[in-house]
Amino acid sequence: MSEVKFSDDHEWVRIEGDVATVGITTFAQQQLGDVVYVEVPEAGTAVEKGGEVAVVESVKAASELYAPIDGEVVESNGGLADDPAAVNSDPEGEGWFFKMKITNAGQLDELMDEAAYKAFVESQS
Repeated sequence: MSEVKFSDDHEWVRIEGDVATVGITTFAQQQLGDVVYVEVPEAGTAVEKGGEVAVVESVKAASELYAPIDGEVVESNGGLADDPAAVNSDPEGEGWFFKMKITNAGQLDELMDEAAYKAFVESQS
C-alpha cells in the first residue's frame, strides 16, 4: 500500500516501500498554468532535502522543484520532455517527475498528510 505526503513547496510524495515518487500538486499546477517545458534529474543523482532537483516552465513562469527528502534518483519521467502537458492533465499521476530511493525515512514525518496540506493551501489564499 502506498502513502502520499505533501511538502509546503507544493510537491506530493507517494511512498511505496523505500521508494518515493515525486511530482507537483494540482494546486501548484493550477498556479503555473500551461506547462511547456520540464527538466527532470537523471537516475543516480543524489538529492538533499530542500535542494533544487527539477525545473518546470509554464507560459506564466519558471519554477524549481525541490527535493522533499534526502535520497537518490532511481528513475525519471522522460516522457515529460516530449509531453510536458501531462503535468497539467494529470499532475498527481502520469505527470510525476522522478522516483527516488529514500535515504532518510525520518524526514517523511516532516511532510503533511492530505488534510494538513488542504488546510495549508486554504491558508495561502
